[in-house]
Amino acid sequence: MLKYLKKMRKKRGFPPGSLNELEISKLRSEATLIHYDNDTVEMTSLTDLADVSFPKSGVNWLQIKGLADIDMIKKVADIFHFHPLLVEDIFNSDQRSRLEEFNEGIVVFLKHFQLESQKDQLESEQLTIALVNNVVITFQDSRKNIFQILEERIQKNKGRIRKMAADYLFYALIDIIIDDCFIVLGMIDDLIEDLESELIKNPQSETLQKIYHLKREIIVLRRSVWHLRELVVALNRDQNEFMTDSTQVYLKDIYDHAIQIVDIVETFRDMISNMLEMYLTSISNKMNEVMKTLTIFAAIFIPLTFLAGVYGMNFRFLPELEWKWSYPLWWFITILIGISMIFYFKKKKWF
Repeated sequence: MLKYLKKMRKKRGFPPGSLNELEISKLRSEATLIHYDNDTVEMTSLTDLADVSFPKSGVNWLQIKGLADIDMIKKVADIFHFHPLLVEDIFNSDQRSRLEEFNEGIVVFLKHFQLESQKDQLESEQLTIALVNNVVITFQDSRKNIFQILEERIQKNKGRIRKMAADYLFYALIDIIIDDCFIVLGMIDDLIEDLESELIKNPQSETLQKIYHLKREIIVLRRSVWHLRELVVALNRDQNEFMTDSTQVYLKDIYDHAIQIVDIVETFRDMISNMLEMYLTSISNKMNEVMKTLTIFAAIFIPLTFLAGVYGMNFRFLPELEWKWSYPLWWFITILIGISMIFYFKKKKWF
């Protein structure tokens, strides 16, 4: 959030759609065109988009990985008549998940999440997916092969994807993003279970740091999935010319998944709050145990201190001072009182 505010402050005074003040990725852009139909698949690496042609038959999937080449992105925008504000949003990695419509087609901005298992760090990447006629364009900041499983399905002709139109590919890409959210949520669930066990057994100051770290990650994820739900709702609600009736059925499925993700994240949020309360309660109970032990020892030594204080007074005439059994008798009474008090505390179950 702070990074986003700094970026918006830098843009002050620049015209809408300006790319000058955006933090453009330094990763070199790579373009790949996958053309397929029910019978054939063709994958082509593109170096220049000036003369590229998109066959009107079948489905065309244009992948742009890395956003350093502004001219390449602008060429894509010119080919498909993207608005300058839309081009600016493609480069802006802090966009919320949403749906945009324009004359030629529709565009969605999504967040793809991964949980770094070594550091328990939530990593996000913005993905832009556009549908224009029979062409689907994906923009991503990194070169991670997020959609590898979908490419394999196209190559091996698994499922119905080769038999469907471009809008089904558009749906399938969104579906993979949502499925990856479930993977991240499963990993977070494991972290929560480990933290709960640690809270019950032996909570430490590091445990509190882990809880606060996980709470921040949940907040980031929650903000994103709420916008994701709005995006899916918009796709289901708006009966537009770009989505066929056969694909609308599948959109209802990802709507159900989006609702489940929101419910799970809300559950995690409540669990984290309960874990904070559990931590404070555990620390308070541990402190109470320490204070109880110290109080018991203090209570035992109070009468013993009294006896020692009485016989330590500097009086000349004090009973039993001249008696030879006074000292053993004093120790006997002292030990008897101490043992009696310990048994009494045990009977009361104070420790």
